[in-house]
Amino acid sequence: MEDKKPKIDACFSPFLYPVYKDDNSIVVIIDVLRATSAICVAFEYGVEKIIPVATVEEAREYKQKGFLVGAERNGLPLNGFDFGNSPFNYMGDHVKGKTIVLTTTNGTQAIEAAKNAYKVAIGSFLNIDSLCNWLIKENKNILLLCSGWKNKFNLEDAVFAGAVTDKISQGNENYKLGDGCLALKYLYQLAKENPNKFLSHSSHKERLAALNLKEDVRYCLTPNQTKVIPIYKDGALVKM
Repeated sequence: MEDKKPKIDACFSPFLYPVYKDDNSIVVIIDVLRATSAICVAFEYGVEKIIPVATVEEAREYKQKGFLVGAERNGLPLNGFDFGNSPFNYMGDHVKGKTIVLTTTNGTQAIEAAKNAYKVAIGSFLNIDSLCNWLIKENKNILLLCSGWKNKFNLEDAVFAGAVTDKISQGNENYKLGDGCLALKYLYQLAKENPNKFLSHSSHKERLAALNLKEDVRYCLTPNQTKVIPIYKDGALVKM
């Protein structure tokens, strides 16, 4: 007899997304340091819409048309644009009611990969409880898509995917867990007492620390700073 339980699985990189995709999954985009955290903050502060683009060239075209544009590569904001990739860039009335275009090293690449999925949502520690509660109510297959670093595995996105798996499966036998998210659930259980310390030697955390972005890291690992769930609809991210 076919198992009708919805399933949760994790994909460690946008490069692997074609292996995992199906037409019936909610894809959760994960780039906790820092794109998906910045996106959640922007919507918390009233941004109307975020248009994610994969390339700097596309971002520059939007800038020339008069749009506000955030652009980051290799952890640094790019010259000639309005914002970088820090959540602190998007805190304040200057984003309220605005449409912002965003390109980042990893997060917007993951959105580009999954944009034709059944549903695409943005996940971060900042909105984790709201996200998990919504996913449970949807009762659909879930694919946790880690943005990683330049198509490679990274630890912080993996830990967050494990945290989502842990929260959804805790006392809930309604989901079938794939091996990927099961492994990340065990990883999160090692990290959950002090994620900041657990990630202290991860490559991207060290990269951001070298850029003097420790406050960004600390904030991005702080759970439940917002209840907003950004979703991808008609070529843009909007508040659900």
